[in-house]
Amino acid sequence: MQVRRDARLADLTTLGVGGPVDRLVEVTDNAELVAAVREADEAGRPLLLLGGGSNVVAPDEGWAGDVVAVRSRGVARSGGMLTVQAGEPWDDVVAATVEQGLAGIEALSGIPGSTGATPVQNVGAYGQEVAQTITAVRVYDRAEKAERTLAPVECGFAYRDSRLKRDPSRFVVLTVTFALHPGEESRPVSYAELARRLGVEIGATAPLAAVRAAVLDLRRGKGMVLDPADPDSRSAGSFFTNPIVPAEHTVEGCPSWPAGDGLVKLSAAWLVQSAGFGRGTREGKVGTSSRHSLALTTEPGATAADLLGYADRIAAAVRERFGVTLEREPTAVRP
Repeated sequence: MQVRRDARLADLTTLGVGGPVDRLVEVTDNAELVAAVREADEAGRPLLLLGGGSNVVAPDEGWAGDVVAVRSRGVARSGGMLTVQAGEPWDDVVAATVEQGLAGIEALSGIPGSTGATPVQNVGAYGQEVAQTITAVRVYDRAEKAERTLAPVECGFAYRDSRLKRDPSRFVVLTVTFALHPGEESRPVSYAELARRLGVEIGATAPLAAVRAAVLDLRRGKGMVLDPADPDSRSAGSFFTNPIVPAEHTVEGCPSWPAGDGLVKLSAAWLVQSAGFGRGTREGKVGTSSRHSLALTTEPGATAADLLGYADRIAAAVRERFGVTLEREPTAVRP
């Protein structure tokens, strides 16, 4: 393990905010990861786990404890089963599955961050989410002080949510196992925007490479593929989840989709834009992306307080105008 005392959270997260770190511990395999967590727990030091730092609003005050940067690598394949180390960059995994002819996560192309974060957030986009393919999550249980394997039902997956997210101080993801489908064709395309881009009907399939290319193109058009040269990609992707409300509470003009059990999912992007925070709206060094109102972006020198204050004003405007409560997607870490 490597330990540094000169790191800043702003340099470890895609939003570029956050103060100094007391101890940055970089781990490269599961043994080091478990040892680093155990050491922090036994010493009573606050612990923050970071993968790609793409779904975190880090505190301006910094972190007076250990930040463990997960850099474990490795992918083991057996047929359509993949067991991936937590530190593997997610988009590298997706790209490899497309090249190897394995379907199931191709629509999740271009999403930043590490593989270990995907079950926590139940990462999803363009009609797919990782809960559809995950068969096991190997974790270190900080309460039991032991490694264990969680089955999907134990993960409590929900829309952009999981038991791992709801109990963030307990489980440390070590590996994630996915069951994918060998073949050159994608899983049925269920997202209208993607189907239009591919020129297929909803429910049809398309070549894996074509789906990946289309998704990357769509995401780049929204500034949601990380690119140091693109200021719109200095974000955490979608800052708010699409709210799920009873069907009778739909908002006139707002795009919506069935969400089961008499519920509908509303477009958070439409709500944000219609509440007066359209694309390119800025307040100081923070604002909405010039290409997508759901992505909040920062400029160099921005603070977490700036960003969270701006997000709160958006949420208040949406609530006042439409009576809908927006929930943040990234985690706002408290020091």
